[in-house]
Amino acid sequence: MRLIITFFKRYPAQSIVTLTAMLFAGIAEGFGFAMLLPMLGLAMNSPGGAGLSSSQSTSTLEQLIADFFAAVGVTPTIGLLLTIFVVSILLKAILVLLANKRIGYMVAQVATDLRLALIRALFATRWQYYVHQPIGRFTNAFATEATRSASAYLFAIRVLARLLHALVYTSVALMLAWEETLITLGAGVIILYVLRHLITKAKKAGKRQTELLKSLLALLTDTLQSIKPLKAMARENMAGLVLKKETIKLNKALRKQVFSKEALKALQEPLITIFFAIGLYVAMILWEIPLATVIIMAVMLVKILKTLQKAQKDHQSMVIAESAYWSLCSKIKETENEQEESIGTLEPRFNDSIRLQGVSFSYDQKPVLENVSLIFPRGSFTAIIGPSGAGKTTIVDLITGLLLPRKGRVWIDKMQLTEVNLKSWRQMIGYVPQEKMLLHDTVRVNVTLGDPKFTDRDVERALRDSGAWGFVSEMSDGINTIVGERGSRFSGGQRQRITIARALVHKPQLLILDEATSALDPASEADICQALSQLRGKLTILAISHQTAILDAADRAYRLEEGIAQLVVK
Repeated sequence: MRLIITFFKRYPAQSIVTLTAMLFAGIAEGFGFAMLLPMLGLAMNSPGGAGLSSSQSTSTLEQLIADFFAAVGVTPTIGLLLTIFVVSILLKAILVLLANKRIGYMVAQVATDLRLALIRALFATRWQYYVHQPIGRFTNAFATEATRSASAYLFAIRVLARLLHALVYTSVALMLAWEETLITLGAGVIILYVLRHLITKAKKAGKRQTELLKSLLALLTDTLQSIKPLKAMARENMAGLVLKKETIKLNKALRKQVFSKEALKALQEPLITIFFAIGLYVAMILWEIPLATVIIMAVMLVKILKTLQKAQKDHQSMVIAESAYWSLCSKIKETENEQEESIGTLEPRFNDSIRLQGVSFSYDQKPVLENVSLIFPRGSFTAIIGPSGAGKTTIVDLITGLLLPRKGRVWIDKMQLTEVNLKSWRQMIGYVPQEKMLLHDTVRVNVTLGDPKFTDRDVERALRDSGAWGFVSEMSDGINTIVGERGSRFSGGQRQRITIARALVHKPQLLILDEATSALDPASEADICQALSQLRGKLTILAISHQTAILDAADRAYRLEEGIAQLVVK
């Protein structure tokens, strides 16, 4: 019930419209079936098709139908009643179609809204929070949990729709024979109560499924990222054993879920049949209700019980999927609470230099930088070298505003970075990481990331500046060559130069290379350093590396060791 209320609050207008259509569909069907009673009476009592008089009526429903036709001055012949019945069923079918169409659209919208909310919240988080999260945790939420959440919405709406239909059928049945209807409803409630433990069991299985998928996909993502060294050491089977163990646990949870669903389906039918047979016997033998009334009553009561049966099945499916919704919502809320704070409002102006003044920084009480002061003049090519773990990347993260210093200040000209609009400042930066993050798409898309504002001339300029135009232009498809295709023959160094072109295409004022040449062979590193040397003076370049080859291209350099920076005399 909590999930249904939540969805109603989130999508009130859409849910109300959908349920209204389903309600009128039930009313149309109930009205059509109500016409069967006088039709059967006519067929049994007056084969010639004579009209129905009010005096022949024995139930409230029959009396209402007779009074209705008398009021409009129409004789209720069999042909007329059949026509009304068919039109009502057709109307019901149309309304159900429209309602199901809207439900389908809303299911897709629920998944889309949840995914977009997760993306927005995740991309706005603090960097220190983001780097400590397993990638698989969020890919699972984006794919699996969002889909299951949408399914939970689908089943929630179906539960309400079926309950509305059951209400309409019950109203018709009560006017027909209220005592028998109440007895049947009581039987239906007993059936639902007896089978309730299967709902609880399915809910537990669904929750277990959510937990296992979360851990399994996180583990799978981490394993696939390191599959090369595992295969190189022939140890992929060890990782496979861990994944197999988790997959078997997931299989057990799914089997419990399947058993609960099938048990519910198998037990509902005989229980309903038993109660219905008893009720039919009592109505015809003990109470001696007319056959026409018994037939219509039987139809309506079967519909009531069948509808309640389907509602219970949908409720079971809903509780299986709802754990994914709450899990996804908790991730969205968690990431929203970890949003990056950006209190600066000033538009940045980089005309002089970037300075770190007495900066200290620690990771979890572990000092990385101690009272570091650096200056990066505009138009300069500065290199920061030093061993791994010395704090080189931390300096870059402080300059980009991803991290804030524990002590000291970061300046852009005469403005503190905390006073600057971080988004505007980052738009002035081109960033090249060590990892060659390329899409399985064309060179053009990899450079522009699909941004339509960039022209082919912009792409060519960026490729020329990065030293990539020579080999790209030699390809038969040029900038439309697929980067991820095996036949593209792009080496590691060539792929890195395409990444540099991506950082240059929007004409940044500051280009940062974070260990961008560390994984390359000496020849490829030399080619990139040569291309960077030609950019000296056009923009400010900051390159960090634990290698010394970058020193030849830079016009100034700092050596960073044990959190202390020293200017290298060239």
